[in-house]
Amino acid sequence: MGIKMLKEKILQAIDKNSKLTPKDLAAMLNATEEEVAVAIKELEEASIICGYPTLINWDNAESEKVTALIEVKVTPQRGQGFDKIAERIYKFDEVESVYLMSGGFDLTVIIEGKSMREVANFVSSKLAPMEAVLSTATHFVLKKYKEHGLPLVHETKDERMLITP
Repeated sequence: MGIKMLKEKILQAIDKNSKLTPKDLAAMLNATEEEVAVAIKELEEASIICGYPTLINWDNAESEKVTALIEVKVTPQRGQGFDKIAERIYKFDEVESVYLMSGGFDLTVIIEGKSMREVANFVSSKLAPMEAVLSTATHFVLKKYKEHGLPLVHETKDERMLITP
């Protein structure tokens, strides 16, 4: 298998389980552990692999967290488009993700806070006052069912009895 295909297969495997070791990946992909280690190092150096986060279902943890999606309309910066304002926004500690969007608004900002009040304070004191921000609309996540391709809830069995005529 070529290095390009090996890298693609590594990415597909660790996208769902970043705990896989080079030894595990080598066995799964019919490659040597050294080939896998070199490919991973190259993927990290090229900023294709940017980190190895853990998916946590905070609803099941003892820590309360609120997730909010904020639609943001902005004025693009001359010569830099949306990149400069997006960079200013993603540098805030509260911000989990920032996406450039098509449609009725420009950026989606996803943040986590301890309470709705904390999220509201972030929007009113840090995000909305930025000179390039024209407007915001905040949506709170009520329940997460699936994240990063992984279900966060257990499937429920249909306990109803089958009645046939």
